Amino acid sequence: MKHAETVTFGGSALDRAAEIRGDEQAIAAAMAAPEAVTVVLWRGKPLITRDEAGRPALTRLPLDHPVLGEARVAPIFLGREDHGPVFAHDISAWTPDALDDLALNSFLDRSEQHHPSLGAADAFAELRGVMARISPRDAELAATARAVFGWHRSHRFCSQCGQESVMAMAGWQRDCPACGAHHFPRTDPVVIMLITRGNSVLMGRSHGWPEGMYSLLAGFVEPGETVEAAVRREVWEEAGVRVGEVNYLASQPWPFPSSLMIGCKGLALSEEITIDPKEIEHARWFTREEIMLAFSGGHPDLKPARQGAIAQFLLRNWLADRVD
Repeated sequence: MKHAETVTFGGSALDRAAEIRGDEQAIAAAMAAPEAVTVVLWRGKPLITRDEAGRPALTRLPLDHPVLGEARVAPIFLGREDHGPVFAHDISAWTPDALDDLALNSFLDRSEQHHPSLGAADAFAELRGVMARISPRDAELAATARAVFGWHRSHRFCSQCGQESVMAMAGWQRDCPACGAHHFPRTDPVVIMLITRGNSVLMGRSHGWPEGMYSLLAGFVEPGETVEAAVRREVWEEAGVRVGEVNYLASQPWPFPSSLMIGCKGLALSEEITIDPKEIEHARWFTREEIMLAFSGGHPDLKPARQGAIAQFLLRNWLADRVD
């Protein structure tokens, strides 16, 4: 799949400038540069600006913008763009005047938050809702910032001695002042598989998903397991279908919260489905014609795959015979 990196969150060729993360003078110079900018997150939601047509773009602010006064944690150095250094700030400590807790905890948070020191076109929006409509560079920056800030929140304490660790390496490391241990951002490998048999593809749905929502089967890779073995195990565990040949197709960083989705194709050796109800709610085979109908919004039982997700990317390329 030669166009694999065109998947959302991949392929923007961001210069992460990892060689200067541990150079305090270089980072200080980057922050002092007049062309330096930052992207801003609130509770994992990136700040976006919409143009007159309503199209979203990731907002870049100067480092002296007053909204950054809401930050309670140090910024992360994301890298270099053509115009100069780019950082990320987290202002999750800010509390909006009107906060809709139901919307924030829904399957897809469609609420937006507006800070009084920002413009009317600026809002904090759920990344899942805008990820397919922003540029590849914007998507990579937002995904990276969300994932790394999320890691800092969930890994505040040293796993060796239990003491609170501190941010280091421009946000790409945590150091324990008590025992000297170093900790690094984690990524969890997840296999997601396009399992086919003849003209059909195997799809399932998890408990609590909206009606009509199905996706490709997926699951975490276990320690000591190859990607191919994980594909076969997960499909057997969830749907009771045996899988033979497995091949890699594409990958996608998935910052919800910290996964790397490893897209594979596999050939089913059996057809009968026996689900594990603890794993999934339902699974079934869909024909190529049914997937095409779902993409057009005309299938009575199947919603279109979510824009921006690797499942949609793999299904779209399967329909176009471009998975090799």
